[in-house]
Amino acid sequence: MTDPVSKGINPIVVGNDSTVVAEFDFSKVTSEGYQSEAQLEAQFIKQLAAQQYEILNVTTELELVPNLRKQLEKLNDIIFSENEWKRFFEQNIASANEGIREKARKIQTDYIQILNRDDGTSKNIRLIDKTHIHNNNLQVISQYKVAKGEGGAKHSYRYDVTILVNGLPLVHVELKKRGVNIKEAFNQINKYQNNAFWVGSGLFEYAQLFVISNGTFTKYYSNTTRYHHVEGSNGKKKKVSNSFEFTSWWADAKNQPIKDLNQFTKTFFAKHTILNILTKYCVLTVDQDLMVMRPYQIAATEKILQRIESSHKERPLGTAQAGGYVWHTTGSGKTLTSFKAAQLATGVQDVEKVLFVVDRKDLDYQTMREYDKFQKGAANSNSSTNELKKQLEDPEAKIIITTIQKLSRFVDKYKDHPVYKQRIVMIFDECHRSQFGDMHKAITKNFKRYNLFGFTGTPIFAKNMGNSPKNKRATTEQVFGDQLHIYSIVDAINDNNVLPFRIDYTNTVKAHIGEDKQVEAIDTESALLHPNRLKKITTYILDHFDKHTKRSSPYTHTIVSNTAEVIRSKRKKSETKVATTVNGFNAIFATASIEAAKIYYNQFRAQQMTVPETERLKVGLIYSYAANPEEKDIDDVLDDDSFDALGLSSDDREFLADAISDYNDNFGTSWDTESEGFQSYYKDLSMRMKNRELDILIVVNMFLTGFDATTLNTLYVDKNLRYHGLIQAFSRTNRILNSVKTYGNIVSFRNLEKETEEAIALYGNKDAKGIVILKPYREYYGDYVTQVEALLNRFPIGQEIVGETNQKDFVSNFGSILRLSNILNSFDEFDKNQIIFSDRQWQDYNSYYLYFYDIWRKQVDPEKEPIHEDLLFEIEL
Repeated sequence: MTDPVSKGINPIVVGNDSTVVAEFDFSKVTSEGYQSEAQLEAQFIKQLAAQQYEILNVTTELELVPNLRKQLEKLNDIIFSENEWKRFFEQNIASANEGIREKARKIQTDYIQILNRDDGTSKNIRLIDKTHIHNNNLQVISQYKVAKGEGGAKHSYRYDVTILVNGLPLVHVELKKRGVNIKEAFNQINKYQNNAFWVGSGLFEYAQLFVISNGTFTKYYSNTTRYHHVEGSNGKKKKVSNSFEFTSWWADAKNQPIKDLNQFTKTFFAKHTILNILTKYCVLTVDQDLMVMRPYQIAATEKILQRIESSHKERPLGTAQAGGYVWHTTGSGKTLTSFKAAQLATGVQDVEKVLFVVDRKDLDYQTMREYDKFQKGAANSNSSTNELKKQLEDPEAKIIITTIQKLSRFVDKYKDHPVYKQRIVMIFDECHRSQFGDMHKAITKNFKRYNLFGFTGTPIFAKNMGNSPKNKRATTEQVFGDQLHIYSIVDAINDNNVLPFRIDYTNTVKAHIGEDKQVEAIDTESALLHPNRLKKITTYILDHFDKHTKRSSPYTHTIVSNTAEVIRSKRKKSETKVATTVNGFNAIFATASIEAAKIYYNQFRAQQMTVPETERLKVGLIYSYAANPEEKDIDDVLDDDSFDALGLSSDDREFLADAISDYNDNFGTSWDTESEGFQSYYKDLSMRMKNRELDILIVVNMFLTGFDATTLNTLYVDKNLRYHGLIQAFSRTNRILNSVKTYGNIVSFRNLEKETEEAIALYGNKDAKGIVILKPYREYYGDYVTQVEALLNRFPIGQEIVGETNQKDFVSNFGSILRLSNILNSFDEFDKNQIIFSDRQWQDYNSYYLYFYDIWRKQVDPEKEPIHEDLLFEIEL
């Protein structure tokens, strides 16, 4: 029998020990006296020892390498000869040509290495045992030393605590004393990766996970987190300071963050948990970036696996009871969760295929790209029903991505196909209203032995299920079964995994001095489409666009080059990624109808005619044919239309063709409104939005669901939205990118305040408004005035800032002003008359700030290259 591991498929056994604890007991918290960093470290190591880690006194590479040999001999039941070990170590473990990413691949995918023995035979050597995780040995070392000059090291370093797995340093922990900003531990690891981990044999480049803690707060992240958005056009790495935003809290299954180091150690460093994370819940992308799953993603994945494993007579296959749905808010990484669930489900006994079902061609394309990113060839997409049939009949095609439309056509065409009797796991992406119709019913009627799971950021509940007679089984639970796991928008914002919203309701009818800005109710769409109103809104957007999208804030961003060639090439051979500096973000403009979209497009074109071409906003337009436009207002679900431009009226299609022609002129493309040309236009448009090459995209419904672009920060709204549709549309703006992007910016030209509060209450909780929506302008401005007055009074220009205490207080004070200014600058109310500083004062204070930053970053210690531990500099701002 073939070893399943040799084919890259690990048998999955769901044990009693969940990776994520169901509910953590926070009651056993003891308050102690002052704790130094050394005391914090000693307590941490003591706790690991109590959890059956072996404590090892190893502080140099001369001691680390023999221990590695011993551990690999134990794991693989072998004794290396001296020559065998020398060859294996130099060629398979410590090759001079391999760095962090190559070593990550050895742990994640190529963990079985070939040993060429002295007698000419060969033997498989496991670096880590992924099938039986408790065969792996966990050891702890501390205060590992790198001497100045060793292997080219420019400074001496002493690492805090490292977890060895079978002798390899796979988890590194950096500690700071309580009261020190946790980001300084992150910065310290950056220094190690830049200057020390590669020293000698480079064994510390095997670190897969980093844990940072100041005792009070503890976070974890993968070894390539800091490499996001940093590949330079010359092939060299560019360091970015924003990657701290991608670190994660650990939590229990109820999404309660476990931040204290003692509590974190008890859960995250439980042997079965850390080994599960390392062996099952990391994903190495095709770009060689390591992604480690967050606790809610792991919890949801395990709930799905447990439901698959436990399907029996009480939960018969082919019923909703054998499945369930996962409610993870938009932007929280559902694609990674579903990919890992699908990947692990293929290893469950007697599961023959996993079908990942999406509803729209754009998501089919985007999801395929995402799955390809996670693992090349892990999933198969299909361009036709015949191709889908071939894949369903191919025993090697384990994961198949298809649209619900193609699967429905297959069911209609092949009434008695043998696949209906196979054990199938179906995972439906974005399982809200679009999955509830006749196609869904036909699929679930024909397949007999399935587990059915749905992922959604906005479930349909009884409250927002609408009154459409076409939707008799209206709620998500009725269609997909019970809720397996929830991670709401409130959870995600609290964890800093998505951003809150700043909402501005802009008056488009009357303006009275002293009034709060508010959209007055207008009853008819014809009044809302009045040319003067649309002209004024366009003028307002053009006047405020730079402020809303922070065009004065440059940052480094990775773009996909040769976009048109990528779209044309199914194999995407020409796709390359280049780091470039861009200014600010971009926007989507959601309009109420095709007619409104056309008028707005003409207004942007007309009002920019006098603007120099190089300074004009690049404006895009897209809409498509909707089969039942009269049903759009029945409930809250956005009709994502179709990919059919051919069904449009002749006037609407001709207008769209002209807009695409403008786009072609801008970008040197040749798209059109024909079937293939229109789909390619959509894909190209999607890429250029993500690359921030397009400034503003005018839409009706397209792009308001299922589209992710980290560079998008603003949504202009001139349409009615509620519940699911409102949250989906708003959530296009709140993906985390860097410290400049602190919220999703919503500018509404209709009064949606009541609808917004209802939607947030439904998808968060009754108290969610204060978390999901930023405070009003006056509160931020009040804080700003207080901070500025404190700075001017304590540190007047011309008076030297002497002494460490004064300098630290100045940096903290000015940093707060920078953060508040970043938020205030996008409010219309905030202008130069309210800055308080004179231009010269701002320059002088900024000079002091940068001076102290430069001085403290140059301090050198004989043992470490320290950073000023008590301070966090906002250099990006």
